[in-house]
Amino acid sequence: MSRVGNLRAWRAILMICVLSCAPAGVEAAESNSPAAVAGADEPFGLSTAAITSGPLLEKWLRVEREVASEQQVLKICEHDPASCPSQPAREFLAIVDSARSLEGRAQLGEINRAINLKIKSMSDMALYGVEDVWSSPLATFAAGAGDCEDYAIAKFVALQDAGVAADDLRIVILRRDIREEDHAVVAARLNGNWVMLDNLHMIMVEDQNVRGYHPIFLLDQNGVKLYLDAPSIPRGSRGSERAVGQILH
Repeated sequence: MSRVGNLRAWRAILMICVLSCAPAGVEAAESNSPAAVAGADEPFGLSTAAITSGPLLEKWLRVEREVASEQQVLKICEHDPASCPSQPAREFLAIVDSARSLEGRAQLGEINRAINLKIKSMSDMALYGVEDVWSSPLATFAAGAGDCEDYAIAKFVALQDAGVAADDLRIVILRRDIREEDHAVVAARLNGNWVMLDNLHMIMVEDQNVRGYHPIFLLDQNGVKLYLDAPSIPRGSRGSERAVGQILH
């Protein structure tokens, strides 16, 4: 399981803002049921707030720009595979093509399985010598390795390219309950329920059956949201103040 670097500090700042008065860079989103229910508009059925500025949003927007650039390469390779200049693009398209002939849970499972097997789990520190590098799909395929958010980003893009509607896809960042570790998965809406695609498991479970984690962030085509109903960081705690200091200084 990999740590998503600095997310604990970002969440501390955002939760302090939300728990005080008018939040800077955070806007209240439409509230869902406070309990995890099947068919909710968002995975886990919890209230969220849109993040309108800050490092997490900037990181996600950078990934989206890189994905948009890679889509041009993928279009060229799909139109004329024989002249495709990118081996990672050919490998990515092979996974997408195999999933296009499938539907429903079988399609989700094919993408989850194929990308789990294609990418070797490795930390950003081991790969790049720094923490918290988010890679676009072709960059991850070129490296042949990545951590949890790299798997999630690759699946998120592959599922859309295979025909899954963007409105039915999310990347969810979870916090492990018994450790201070963060983990990224893809959530795909299937028949009104949210199914989790995890690089740690081939078996896909619905959000209400996830155990040992709680959600903290949600990423999709519309940006980034903070889960408000997940366990919060108490205001005035030393941990919160230290986290704020790490980001602001």
